[in-house]
Amino acid sequence: MAYFLGNNLLELLGWLAELIVSSYFLSYGAEHLAQRYGARFVGRTLLSIVTTLPEIAIVVYAASEGSYGTAIGAGLGSNLLMMTLGLALMLLVATTRLSKVPLKGVDVSMFRLDKIFLLITAVASAALFVNGYSFIDGIVFAGLFITYLSMAFREMTLEAKRIQGRPPTQQPVVDEFGKGIKKEGHLATANTLLAFGGGAAGIFVGAAPFVHSLQGLSADLGISVVVLAVVLSPIAGEMPEKISMILLARKGAAGASIAVANVLGSKILNNTLLLAVAVFGAVYHGGFGAIIGNSPALEYQVLLVTGVTILALIPMFQKEIGLKVGMMLAAMYVTSIAAQFVMPQDLRLK
Repeated sequence: MAYFLGNNLLELLGWLAELIVSSYFLSYGAEHLAQRYGARFVGRTLLSIVTTLPEIAIVVYAASEGSYGTAIGAGLGSNLLMMTLGLALMLLVATTRLSKVPLKGVDVSMFRLDKIFLLITAVASAALFVNGYSFIDGIVFAGLFITYLSMAFREMTLEAKRIQGRPPTQQPVVDEFGKGIKKEGHLATANTLLAFGGGAAGIFVGAAPFVHSLQGLSADLGISVVVLAVVLSPIAGEMPEKISMILLARKGAAGASIAVANVLGSKILNNTLLLAVAVFGAVYHGGFGAIIGNSPALEYQVLLVTGVTILALIPMFQKEIGLKVGMMLAAMYVTSIAAQFVMPQDLRLK
């Protein structure tokens, strides 16, 4: 027993390390691509989609093999981690000497669309789960994702028109990352694309064996794979987002702003695109009648994560959030992880 437990644990840690390294290169490439093309829209869409790739890969492999608990648990764990500890780390960096330009607070007033849309999608995804997720729900989630992209693109277009209408002296001379706008050379662009492509390839190579190792360790320990997915999957799946957030938060107000856009955008993606991918993966595995069922263990996690998301959003409806909010969010993460191990035993083992 100990031999097989050790093997599965080492295998899981090995693939976790592979995903983390791949995520680092993906994050490097994504940040430089975002610098090249600029705009808050990039943080909400390109950067969010790119940094969500590890989670998408994990969910695709898990759902297509019928491991629905792993698929949904990975998405839930991502929202739990980044809406609490992720934002807390970003605020810690942005408001202390860890930043190149420390801030008193991070302005979140410009993200009204994202905050409202995240609240709507969090509640909607929880409500639809009452009867389990079906193919129709997958269509709904895909539609919500497209709607969000369209609204974000429209907002970006209006902002671009406002900037173009300013006098030349009022035109921004730095991009959203606080850097002077400049063109990359061909070699720099090639390195960026190579890092991005290599990181993405590594993630899709490592996703399947990571899921298998997670399932093996779950069986060895007698702990629900849902619990392990919620706790462990985000360590790999959220690595590019955590890296990009910290790098951006160190660049001052503009970088912290784009980091917030990335977090909110990627969590909306989790409640829409990621769930759509999970449902379509289930359809691939079991046909159009496949249902991702509402088990007690998953229901517990859905209610927990939805509640945490709503609580984390409340202070973000202020103009600014600072270190005190970050400390509160970090405490929420610790409490949420503790809740994984004090839940009823029958839920931990299913």
